[in-house]
Amino acid sequence: MLAETICSAVSAAGLGIAALTAYRKRFLAATRIAAYSLVPVGLVMTGVVAWATGIVFKPTVWAGFAVLGLAWLLFTTTRAIERRGQGAGEGEGPGKQKKPKAAKGRPAREAVAPAASAPSLGDGARPRPTPAAAPAEDFSDIEAILKKHGI
Repeated sequence: MLAETICSAVSAAGLGIAALTAYRKRFLAATRIAAYSLVPVGLVMTGVVAWATGIVFKPTVWAGFAVLGLAWLLFTTTRAIERRGQGAGEGEGPGKQKKPKAAKGRPAREAVAPAASAPSLGDGARPRPTPAAAPAEDFSDIEAILKKHGI
């Protein structure tokens, strides 16, 4: 009963503001304000407000939300444990080899050796000369950064 009264008062105030806006010759804005102010009365008339207040003030509904929250927490916890690879039955025992992890939604692929992916030479073709080895670069600054971050 209180919610219906509040919604009616909000609608009446909104219609009053719409009338003042229309008086100032701003008809488009007045129409928009009138439309917004009719929404609370429409919600009361359709029963949505009674339904919402029935949900808000029932302790069993809040207990149901708590159970749903607990279920969500359990799902996310088990999902996080699976992603870290600590799930049951995933331990590496004797005779088990670790398989490469695949990206989400993609099957795992084995790495191909560089020599296997090199183009084959046909009959009579001469191999190209290998380029001279690049001079060794100084990676000490990169190593220092990695050590600083514990990598």
